[in-house]
Amino acid sequence: MKKIIITFFGVLLLGNMSCTNDLDTDPIVELTLEELLNRDPNAVQGIVSRLYGSFALSGPDGPESSDISDDAGESPFLRGILNLQDFTADGIKNRWGDDGLDQLTTTANWDENNKFFRYLYNRIYYTIPQCNNLLSVLDNVDTEDKDEVIAEVRFIRALAYYYLIDTFGKGVLATEENFGTSAPLPEATRAELYAYVESELLAVIETLPNTNDYGRANKAVGNMLLAKLYINAEVYTGTGKYTEALSAITKVITEGGYTLADSYVSVFSGDNNTSSEIIFPLIADAITSQSFGNTTYIVNGSSSSETMILADYGLTEGWGGHRASKGWYGLYGDLETTTDDRAALFFTEGHSYEMNDYKTWTDGYPSIKFRNTNALSSSSAPTQFSGTDFPLFRLADAYLMFTECAIRTNQNLGEALDYLNQVRVRANATPINTGDLTLDFVLDERARELNLEGHRRTDLIRFGKFTGNTYVWPWKGGVAAGTAIPDTYKLFPIPLQALEANLNLKQNNGY
Repeated sequence: MKKIIITFFGVLLLGNMSCTNDLDTDPIVELTLEELLNRDPNAVQGIVSRLYGSFALSGPDGPESSDISDDAGESPFLRGILNLQDFTADGIKNRWGDDGLDQLTTTANWDENNKFFRYLYNRIYYTIPQCNNLLSVLDNVDTEDKDEVIAEVRFIRALAYYYLIDTFGKGVLATEENFGTSAPLPEATRAELYAYVESELLAVIETLPNTNDYGRANKAVGNMLLAKLYINAEVYTGTGKYTEALSAITKVITEGGYTLADSYVSVFSGDNNTSSEIIFPLIADAITSQSFGNTTYIVNGSSSSETMILADYGLTEGWGGHRASKGWYGLYGDLETTTDDRAALFFTEGHSYEMNDYKTWTDGYPSIKFRNTNALSSSSAPTQFSGTDFPLFRLADAYLMFTECAIRTNQNLGEALDYLNQVRVRANATPINTGDLTLDFVLDERARELNLEGHRRTDLIRFGKFTGNTYVWPWKGGVAAGTAIPDTYKLFPIPLQALEANLNLKQNNGY
């Protein structure tokens, strides 16, 4: 991992790794990273871009290449986030059922051998060492805006660790300080990883630029991640940090310069790179950054020529995999009479309201929220891959986070009501009054606004409604009507290959 391959077409190969080789892989060598940067300090920008790309792309040579020793199509980072955050919750179900996907979509029979758990774990521990690699040599390289570059790389690493904390709860704490260590690293607890990510973000946010290139971190992006860490702190550590979350999210709203887009659907269309609302996107391009793991997975996976005209959504192929359940579209009331624009973003023709069989394409409504057509400009011809960027962080989420924290801390309730109603009015939904401003309403509004964006499982856990039988949804626990699942499921099992690679790691309780 200390050496990298350079191709002089602007593509950087940072080496192949997975949890099976304990963070230490030796790819083919042409130049050390330090030699490269000393020869061409400007190359650091391409390397940093490649680190950002690790969240959306499978590998450096197109959709069939992979940075890790896992399937290039199935294993990309964003695909893992959606599989583990949305399929396991109430809004989206997948019908393919291939080798472990059933376990996710039915929240049943989870175990350490499921490849989809391994995929995300491996992606996390691909991105982290790449960041450590770069950080370990930057002190010895003279490059422009070096302090900002270091802050960005530390943010990217913190983002990868955030997903580790949220999904698996523990792992090893790999940093530039122990980079290249041959001995297996000790296990770090969830609280230790939380403390590390918090300290990293607090250390770098003020160094991040106020504005940055599209798709790169600035102060607002850093504060958004910090707010997400704090809003979930009670789950992660047992100690609530809602006041701190409110402070961080306030900075995003008041200092970031973002505004809600006039059109909701424009945020999820092919020209969303112009959106005033997106704070931090994962960039996709139908030609130059093709991947089966970015929004291609959402758009193609939610479409099928069996019931739909694919060209209407800018597609040449539909995979017929994902449909929403009434756990999502049921929150809008009668889809025929509601004025809420978001309720129109389900394809109902030829589909049934009830999901009696999640493996039947026509049971449940496909979500057409994401599409590969433009909203504000003329669309290009349909393509195999999506060019729609994924809004990992956006302002509507920040508004709803503010509202939740205000209710939990009983402060700024007037502002909270205003922010929530701005989200609803943009969607042509009826504004609510103070008496309706409850945590349950906020949770439902987050589903109406944010489902299929990688938040739902985390939200349900934070609100105490993921496990147990307080709230059930279609196919929860493997039962059509839904049933209770154990508290064990608040974390995913550590993949078997990770346990075998590092005997210091212990399996999460209950698996």
